[in-house]
Amino acid sequence: MTIKEFNRLIKSKQRELADLMHRKMPVHAGRLAKNHYQDNFRKGGYVNGGLHKWPKSRRLSSGGKDAASNYGTLLSSRNMLFGAIKYVPGDGKVKVSNDLVYAPAHNWGDTLHPTVTPKMRSFAWAKYYQSGGGQKNATEGTKSAKNEESAEALKWKKLALTKKEKLDVKVPQRQFLGESKELTEKIANKTETEIRKILNS
Repeated sequence: MTIKEFNRLIKSKQRELADLMHRKMPVHAGRLAKNHYQDNFRKGGYVNGGLHKWPKSRRLSSGGKDAASNYGTLLSSRNMLFGAIKYVPGDGKVKVSNDLVYAPAHNWGDTLHPTVTPKMRSFAWAKYYQSGGGQKNATEGTKSAKNEESAEALKWKKLALTKKEKLDVKVPQRQFLGESKELTEKIANKTETEIRKILNS
């Protein structure tokens, strides 16, 4: 194919190519981005020039046996953060975001200062007992009978009894949104595939 023939082909497909770049590719790119970012949750880290693993959440390190301990970092039974990733295509562009109020704290890391409320204390007591707090590990009446509480139970007990009105909670960075070499390559490959489809049709 000569350059003149190629130029004629491009000109004849101009409308389809414009439709691809302005309307269809933003949708394709948005889907690819959403899938890529949600896959970060499954892998437990951020993929950009390879996988960068997230710091493990405390509940996974504590050795707890409750249902929450079975989910990976930033995952839960409701998967709120995972499910809130969305994309909105526009004319030749797409916006990918997560609008949950605590999403930036996880994505960039932050120190939060939640207020200690009666409801929080009640929750802490419930978690304390759920973690085995207040249970005796030896037969009643023996010298060795005492409450040997686990580290998990003690953590909840401290929260329930704290005199602080506000807490300092450090949230480590666990990036799941942002620039990604692999995502850029996926979008470039998809764009090339769609252009070839138009030129060869």
